Amino acid sequence: MQDARLHTMIQAVAKAAIATRSVHASTNIDGLAKEDKSPVTVADWASQAVVAIELSRSAFAAVSLVGEEEADTLRSPESAGLRARVIEAVTRALGPVGEDEVLAAIDRGGGAPDGCFFTLDPVDGTKGFLRRQQYAISLALIEHGEVVAGVVGCPNLPAINGNYDVADAHGTLAWATRGGGAFGCACAANEIAHATRLTIAPWMHGAPVRACESVESGHSKQDLSAELLAEVGSPGTPARLDSQSKYVVVARGGADAYLRLPTKKDYREKIWDHAAGALVATEAGARVCDVDGKALDFGRGRELSANRGVFAGHPDAVEQLVRAFRARGL
Repeated sequence: MQDARLHTMIQAVAKAAIATRSVHASTNIDGLAKEDKSPVTVADWASQAVVAIELSRSAFAAVSLVGEEEADTLRSPESAGLRARVIEAVTRALGPVGEDEVLAAIDRGGGAPDGCFFTLDPVDGTKGFLRRQQYAISLALIEHGEVVAGVVGCPNLPAINGNYDVADAHGTLAWATRGGGAFGCACAANEIAHATRLTIAPWMHGAPVRACESVESGHSKQDLSAELLAEVGSPGTPARLDSQSKYVVVARGGADAYLRLPTKKDYREKIWDHAAGALVATEAGARVCDVDGKALDFGRGRELSANRGVFAGHPDAVEQLVRAFRARGL
C-alpha cells in the first residue's frame, strides 16, 4: 500500500479531531436521535465532512467512502442553526468552507462498499462524546474484503493507561497497515514524527486477565462477560470506555482482552465500528475474531454479516474466551 494513502488518512483524522474538539469546547454538545434511536451530534457531521473533504482534495478522491452519517436532516429549514454550527466546526479544522461543500462532503459517506473503499465512523462512541469521555474517529481502507490501513483518533484518550473517565488534554492517535505494524502518538498531526510502535502486553495461561468492554450495557452482555472473564481469570470489573479506543488500549498493552458480546440474535456489527481498530490491535500482536472464533469478514457490505460479537486481545486469552463461550452453546 502506498505511504501517501496512510499519510492522507492520518491527516484527515487528525484534522477531524480538531473539529470534534471545537464542539467539545462549546457549551452545547447535545445530540439528536436518529431513526434507530442512536444519537448524532454536530461533531458527527463535522467530523465526516472534514474527512470527506480531505479525501476529496487528495489523490484518492475517486475512492468511495462508506460512512455512518448523511446530511438530509441538516438540509431542512429547521436545521439552520445546526448547519451553522457544523460549518463552524469544519472551518476550525480546514479554514473557510461553503455550506454546499460541507453538505455534499457528508453525503459522500453514502458510497458503495465495492472492491476498494474507505469506511468511516466520524464519532464512534457518541454517548461517550456526550459525556465528555472517550470517543474515536475511525477511518479504514478496505481492499477486496481486507482492511489494509486503519487510523483511530482518540481525542480524549490519555497516553498512560488508567482513568478513562477524564478527557485527556492531548489524546491519542493510532494507526496501522497490513503487515506494517501499529504505531501511536499524541492526537495532533505534528506529533507523527514522534510515534512509537504499539505492542500488546505479554500474558500467560493462569495469569489475571485485564479486560475492557463498552460502557453501555446495551452494546454487550456485561453479565455474560463477567462469567467468561471469571472463568479465564479476570481480577475484577473490566475497564469500561466507549468506542474503538478499546482496541487502542489493547494494542498498547493496557488490557489483555476486549469483549463485545452479541445482545440480540440477529444483530450484526457495522464495518466502520471495527475496521480501523481491529487492524491496529492485530498489527500490535492481538487476535481479533468473533465469539465463534472466526476472523472478522469485511467483504460483505456495510455489516459484519458473517460474524457475531467480537473478542480482541492476547491470542491465548482470546482462545480461552472463545472456548468458554462455545461451551455455553449460545
